[in-house]
Amino acid sequence: MRNSSIFSSSIFEKSIIENILGIHFTDNNKVKLLESGRETFQKILDSVSSAREIICIEFYIFKDDDTGKKLADLLKVKAKQGVRVYLLYDHFGSFLTSRGFWSDLKKAGVNIRVSHPFKWSAPRGYIYRNHKKLLVIDGKKAFTGGFNIADEYHGYFKKRKTLWRDTGIYLEGPIASTLLNIFRKSWATWKGESINCDVEHEALNHGVPVIPIFANSGRARRKMRKLLIYSIKNAKESIFLTTAYFIPGKRILRALIHAARRGVTLRLLLPGKSDVMPVLYAGRSYYTRLLKAGIEIYNYQGAVLHAKTTVFDGCWSIIGSANLDFQSLRRNEESNVGILDRDFSRQMVELFQRDIRNSLRIDTGAWVKRPFYQKVLEKFFYLIIKKL
Repeated sequence: MRNSSIFSSSIFEKSIIENILGIHFTDNNKVKLLESGRETFQKILDSVSSAREIICIEFYIFKDDDTGKKLADLLKVKAKQGVRVYLLYDHFGSFLTSRGFWSDLKKAGVNIRVSHPFKWSAPRGYIYRNHKKLLVIDGKKAFTGGFNIADEYHGYFKKRKTLWRDTGIYLEGPIASTLLNIFRKSWATWKGESINCDVEHEALNHGVPVIPIFANSGRARRKMRKLLIYSIKNAKESIFLTTAYFIPGKRILRALIHAARRGVTLRLLLPGKSDVMPVLYAGRSYYTRLLKAGIEIYNYQGAVLHAKTTVFDGCWSIIGSANLDFQSLRRNEESNVGILDRDFSRQMVELFQRDIRNSLRIDTGAWVKRPFYQKVLEKFFYLIIKKL
């Protein structure tokens, strides 16, 4: 690794990023990188416990397992204390969660809405999902990342199972108020009542600039893709990209290959095993082309990799829910934040390097000689997924 140059010359322009997204950075925020599920959920439970006015939750998956019940019980307590609690979940993502679970929350005073419910009159609409992961407390604290509300992200209380590898972020400051406003719009989209909350923030002298990269519409997804391509094309030194599901479109694939060919150190951290095997095989159909371009590919070992993060030139980081696949970039509603800060990006690079140590690097020569049946599976699932 060219350690001396990772943090050296490249500077991403705030104004260009803002022009692409059509919104401004929010300055003066505290940010904390959450590297493990236990750390993430302990911080969530502590923050929810301290809520005084309002709790807004928007998650793709909210299970009624031990983790879901533990958070739900706390939400019931807060609702009975007079804290307004709003919970928005995705119908497909939380399909297996029991009706009784939602009913008990409603009875306790939790306001609940569901996004993208199945409609017999428009069944194809069910391919569009709310994949966001967002928790906002009192308009002052917020969480996002790749995790959902489920045991595989938090920890198993009775079973000896390996936790998934995911990354979250805790945000405190004016950005939380911005994210609250984004939640309000999403809540209203699914016929939720008006949410009122006045927020006052203490001024921070040396906070971090954060910009929301949320995709709530086709137009917003186009902006998200445009920002990703801009970031890849403008990287001069390094791109460290982690994603759970890797099926890039043609433009993103070309941008990655061109970046590697112009000398950018480009490392992809991808799953060694997955909860969606067809997507895993389809993603591996790209490996040969990427390896020949000089891109380093690592497969994470020992656990399911579910994180979605990217660091460009050690100064510009994106972290959130969006994968580098067709579903996230073309269909889903997604929640990400961009952070333009070298100190935070340095933490992201260090985390990436720790993950690399738990990964297996794909050797080009060995990959070309992989078993024929694997090549057949890769081609088969690539063609199937491309037609969905």
